[in-house]
Amino acid sequence: MRSRVAVASVVALLLVVAYVRAQQFGNQPAKLNIVKVKDDLFVIHNDFVPGNTTALVTDEGVVIVDDKFEQDAPNILSLLKTVTNQPVKYVVNTHHHGDHSGGNARMQMAGAQLIASEQARRYMVDGKQPGQPGVTFVDRALIHLGGKAVELYYFGRAHTGGDAWVLFKTPRVVHAGDAFANKGIPLVDTANGGSMVEYGKTVAKAFAGLKDYDTIITGHSTLMKPADLKEYADFNNDFVAWVQTEMKAGKTADQAAGEYKIPEKYKGYGLGGDLFGGFKGRVSTAYEELGKK
Repeated sequence: MRSRVAVASVVALLLVVAYVRAQQFGNQPAKLNIVKVKDDLFVIHNDFVPGNTTALVTDEGVVIVDDKFEQDAPNILSLLKTVTNQPVKYVVNTHHHGDHSGGNARMQMAGAQLIASEQARRYMVDGKQPGQPGVTFVDRALIHLGGKAVELYYFGRAHTGGDAWVLFKTPRVVHAGDAFANKGIPLVDTANGGSMVEYGKTVAKAFAGLKDYDTIITGHSTLMKPADLKEYADFNNDFVAWVQTEMKAGKTADQAAGEYKIPEKYKGYGLGGDLFGGFKGRVSTAYEELGKK
């Protein structure tokens, strides 16, 4: 049974790669726009894929979080030139997926220092990805640039095993990456440390550990508030509790998936689309994880 699930996970991951490439119309860059969030903080945004890029502008250089696909890097740099003449000094990767770290090699060539969690770098090395970060952290790190502080955190397994959270202290903004991609059943890359069961616990740790912010930049969606993060933690923990109840009732993953309805208190949340085996795939992932406990 476990071997079949493992094969299904690999197939699902390959489908994700194919889907992401399709969203990019082959190798064409995404249509990007730059939006001021507050003060000297900007988001470089596009529709759905690749992920959001955040840029903090200082008098000594720019810190960006996530750099999309390789083909998007030149447009990221061009858009930054519309708001500053400062170079990119640091690039923080929230995780290793190519729609968030694909521009790394080009950013390195432009002189930027790359930073990621130790786990995320390990996945990049294992995957032989170009542009591997030269600086890593385990639990927490700080970037000081132009009189501004950027705090980096790792709270545990969620979307992957190496998800970083980034807190911009002065503008009071958090970049959550795909640990909080949108409001819905999350995508979980179990092949690279992700966990459906630990997801809500990790998000709850982030909610408890991050301080003095009022805005959240998500991985692929719109701006959120701290209350949304708390709700997202509760949603994921409630989902796992529901799976446990279904397992105790002797139901299969497919039977459980066919009966699930988004609780009324989470109205507006989605089932996560077709990626990673769709909703049934997510339920199966939770079943597989809980079966090992």
